[in-house]
Amino acid sequence: MPVLASAAPSSARRPGAGQPAAGQGAALARPRREAPFDPLAPERGGTGVDVAEHRRRGRGAGINPAGRFEPHGRETVDDGWEGLADLPPFRTEVREEHARSLITRNTSPDIGFDRSANPYRGCEHGCVYCFARPDHAFVGLSPGVDFETRLFAKSNAAAALERDLAAPGYQAKTIAIGTATDPYQPIERERRLTRGVLEVLERTGHPAVIVTKSALVLRDLDILGRMAARGLVKVAVSVTTLDRRLARSMEPRAATPAKRLEAIAGLAAAGVPTAVLMAPVIPALNDAEIERLLEAAAAAGATEAGYAVLRLPLEVADIFKDWLARDRPDRYRHVMSILRSMRGGKDYDATFGRRMSGSGPYAWTIGRRFELAAKRLGLNQRKHRPRADLFEPPVPVGGQLSLF
Repeated sequence: MPVLASAAPSSARRPGAGQPAAGQGAALARPRREAPFDPLAPERGGTGVDVAEHRRRGRGAGINPAGRFEPHGRETVDDGWEGLADLPPFRTEVREEHARSLITRNTSPDIGFDRSANPYRGCEHGCVYCFARPDHAFVGLSPGVDFETRLFAKSNAAAALERDLAAPGYQAKTIAIGTATDPYQPIERERRLTRGVLEVLERTGHPAVIVTKSALVLRDLDILGRMAARGLVKVAVSVTTLDRRLARSMEPRAATPAKRLEAIAGLAAAGVPTAVLMAPVIPALNDAEIERLLEAAAAAGATEAGYAVLRLPLEVADIFKDWLARDRPDRYRHVMSILRSMRGGKDYDATFGRRMSGSGPYAWTIGRRFELAAKRLGLNQRKHRPRADLFEPPVPVGGQLSLF
């Protein structure tokens, strides 16, 4: 199958730009800026989808657009000889990454932590709505299928964290683990990087909050139970829907809703403070489940609950809209119309204070429904905040022990 290509200059270049974009198979390179992607093209006879169905089976994204820093966009085309049928399905690739530091700082005024740690870059769960997808553009890969198939494991995560905590003047505050990619995604079974991070946190008495949608978190109940007994940890389990079919399509390699509820029950039984996180709430798609989902989580043992309205920053908008047009074509216009009414007429509003909840009557209704259901179920009566007064800095290799 021939490869057709034409070069085009770009003023938006990252360091190291010029590497091939992530699309695999035959590709037609074209200038980066052209007509916006149209997810409703299939309804009008166009292709609309950039990756053949047999190649993306088990994946969330249906397209693999070039990142915003690349000089070219690429799309797979058939040369008339049905060559696309010979291309293999996407396989998960894991690359080693040596992290100089594991802790990432932020100053966002609308989130409750100022530091986070993510042992992995990219996430095999493949959630079509994941707001972290655009981060893959910084390493020259696509926020689409690449984000869930071309992963990076920070093999020295525990050592990097220990070095961060040993830095002179470091002051302990809660570290959020899993804010960008899931710390318990499938490759954690073999890599065990998240477990290594927890071992460092337990040994130093450092507080942490974990966010996951994986039942694999139960593997580390031994560490989490001991940390919880000292008031050092809280776990938030993300449950987006109770509809198994919707979850399978929208979050293809994440644990089923039933398994996530089992994870909440297992954590609660071990004495670990556990919250349920309904994120994202998608209007006209899963918002009808708010009350039922909170009831199921409370029955499993969750004591806190939170939510966030769907966010579509940068490349995520096209990826989500493409999925919605394929999986729920009858609801496409309704979902997007309501979402835009909550985002000032746009797909996304990044304004602090509104980006998580939206604005307008529909957003207000979602917030009040969630608030009333949580109150009725006794959720959020007391919010657990991991304590930071037990922290003892690790002694760096070759360092000197304290005299006091």
